[in-house]
Amino acid sequence: QVQLVESGGGLVQAGGSLSLSCAASGRTFSPYAMGWFRQAPGKEREFAAVIMWNGITYYADSVKGRFAISRDDAKNTVYLQMNSLKPEDTAVYYCAAVRGSSNFPPRLLDYAYWGQGTQVTVSS
Repeated sequence: QVQLVESGGGLVQAGGSLSLSCAASGRTFSPYAMGWFRQAPGKEREFAAVIMWNGITYYADSVKGRFAISRDDAKNTVYLQMNSLKPEDTAVYYCAAVRGSSNFPPRLLDYAYWGQGTQVTVSS
């Protein structure tokens, strides 16, 4: 089992920045690909970014150039730096872990472990 706990959400004005963290515990962190997803009210959960076990990253077009995902395996933590935030970025943000997916990027259903989510609200 891998336990994931997100933090860092909040309220920010459009154009501002937030940094999310996701702390993992329970198993060795380094072999896992770590993803960030988000879910806005009334919408399906969607992919935002992933960082593979070897550091390779992939972003959704909607966040590319504005968000940056990183990981610190020594701290068992994955980060999502969000810049130039827009009101449409408002959502609950979830981190998730997957190991051994044959897909790149891993698909939503590939992820075995999920955090509880953290709310990000961007005001216009």
